Amino acid sequence: MARKVGIVGAGVTPFRGKWYEKTYYELAQMATREAVQDAAISIKNVDATFYGIYNDIFERAAIPEHPLQGIIGMQNKFGIRISCGGATGAYTLSAAHAYLAGERFKTALVLGVEKATDCFDFLSMSATPEVIKSIGWSGDSFFEQKIGWSASDSYAEIVLGYMDEYPGTLKPEVTAQISSQLSKQVRTNPYAQRQFDQVTPEEVMNSRYIVYPFKELEICVYTEGAAALILAEEETAKAIAKNSGKPIVWITGVGEANEHSFAGKNQKNMSHIVSDYLGSHHAYEMAGIKDPVKAIDIVELHDAFVHQLEISLAEFGLVPYEKVDSLIEEGIMLPGGRLLVNPCGGLIYCGHAVGASNIMSAWSARNELINRNLKTALVHGTGSTISQYTACAIFEHE
Repeated sequence: MARKVGIVGAGVTPFRGKWYEKTYYELAQMATREAVQDAAISIKNVDATFYGIYNDIFERAAIPEHPLQGIIGMQNKFGIRISCGGATGAYTLSAAHAYLAGERFKTALVLGVEKATDCFDFLSMSATPEVIKSIGWSGDSFFEQKIGWSASDSYAEIVLGYMDEYPGTLKPEVTAQISSQLSKQVRTNPYAQRQFDQVTPEEVMNSRYIVYPFKELEICVYTEGAAALILAEEETAKAIAKNSGKPIVWITGVGEANEHSFAGKNQKNMSHIVSDYLGSHHAYEMAGIKDPVKAIDIVELHDAFVHQLEISLAEFGLVPYEKVDSLIEEGIMLPGGRLLVNPCGGLIYCGHAVGASNIMSAWSARNELINRNLKTALVHGTGSTISQYTACAIFEHE
């Protein structure tokens, strides 16, 4: 039987649009320091490192995890890098869980870091074109890159397919209200890139289109930052928790799925994020969750786009497909509703430091479970072309 694994420490750097004064090495050091301090242990007590780094081009290094091993104090120990598009952080957590549950190690550091806007376009004197081009390299090199593929129009394909299958859903006034709600929630997150960027639904609706149907204030922002977790198997976790005085948050379920990346019959279902459905339900099965609506208190999901947030919650079985707008219309995610969704502000307001984003979500879910004395959270990452990758984890606060 697999060993039980829990989170005993966590830390993040501030998420910023640009860390002028820090390299990605230093951001990794900062997050690692915060996590080991939170767990009240030394880095010498950590057996292995699992790096979440999405894009070599962002870091301007072919093997960006290589120098980190010694810099964070993990020389001569196990270290492996995970890269799975936007789901990199969630997959990194999953990989670390598997190694600990499989009795390879007693403790592990899960470390995500990204320095996205070190990319720079000297024609426009802006990072944005170079960042978009770098992400474009993760698309199909034979067809998609040639026609100017970007993450926004990739996700828009799914959203438009969903709107065709479920007409009358994803209403603009609802997506605008969700964005506004997230902007209110981020106010309490001192690490967020857009902590004081509160917006009204009207401001969201009046913002410019990026790709139909996404408005500028309904999409994630590029971010630099790092996030880290300390994981431990059961007996070690209990010993660390006894010393630190911090409760353990157990990882009771994990689930993953990668779809085919091409559209077309018998390939990619263009009106659903099937990987979200499969990944979440695999995690439920492992955690013994029969009814997610009754079981899940908090969802920290990968909200690259507000419309995708709604679809993902439907794929998780937390709202009906044809009534995703009930998140607002029935107050499900409003204050006092039955579901706390992205209390940290999500990727749209806290920020999207790709390799670190889902690890930041896990940091937030752990904090909220402990501080609010709630029981169960779902943490989620998705990404790559047309939402191909998904990894989910179930957290339970004892």
